[in-house]
Amino acid sequence: MPETKPTVLVLTALPVEYTAVRAHVPEREEHVHPKGTRAEIGRLPDSPWYVAMSELGVGAERAAALTTQLIDWLHPEAVLFVGVAGSLKDDIAIGDVVVGTQVYEIHGGKQAHDGFKVRPRALPGSHTLEQAARSAARDLPEVRVHFAPIATGDVVLADAGSDIARHIEEHYNDAGAIEMEGSGAAHAAHLSGRLDALVVRGVSDRADRHKRRADAGGSQERAAAQAAAVTVAMLRKHQPRHTGPADSGEGSPARYGGDHIDFRGGTYYGPVIGKQVRDR
Repeated sequence: MPETKPTVLVLTALPVEYTAVRAHVPEREEHVHPKGTRAEIGRLPDSPWYVAMSELGVGAERAAALTTQLIDWLHPEAVLFVGVAGSLKDDIAIGDVVVGTQVYEIHGGKQAHDGFKVRPRALPGSHTLEQAARSAARDLPEVRVHFAPIATGDVVLADAGSDIARHIEEHYNDAGAIEMEGSGAAHAAHLSGRLDALVVRGVSDRADRHKRRADAGGSQERAAAQAAAVTVAMLRKHQPRHTGPADSGEGSPARYGGDHIDFRGGTYYGPVIGKQVRDR
């Protein structure tokens, strides 16, 4: 029987984001989906995880479609969208990292004769991944990590006084950052069933008219590197679901009853006839 490799799917939109994640996985193999989508897969050092990385491009709809395709193909245990974002809070600075406790889709609503009626939609981040991120953040004194909702919209926000900025402030005023793909990936993970998902974003600008200047100064590279560092530290805390007590030091051994033989930890070469009986 082939060995099962615990896999986490790490998605990015931009080359600078992909490069930051890729730097943590020194040995990789590229795999190509029958429809052309590419993923590099390699073992994350000092962890049980195999990381499958894919650069999807920009936009929530694109992210949703390609994330679904990759989930069906690679069967990961978790999906992470990692990259850069704009800050929506004065106390979240360039270079900080925002871990999404939930993801808001900011464009949902109805345009009526008396104005726009917001229909908020939110997807919570994985509790187990968030807890691993909180634990990892305590050991990363060089990175300021915030835990807050993240707003997703098909817009590059470069004007803090714009209508869309006021819309976010009025209806999603606890959001810590804004980006363009998180809700698509999170929604795909949600519809796929029991799959942990989290959005991790490094802040590269303040979502205002100084965005271009910040980007030109290398803020995207710095923010992407910080987000990748938090992601990797989180994965080194988080254990795959099938990890037993001998590997993780947690939990208690599973008990198997009935007419079954347990081959965990062994190798199966052919038919076996027998019966497992209770120890005497």
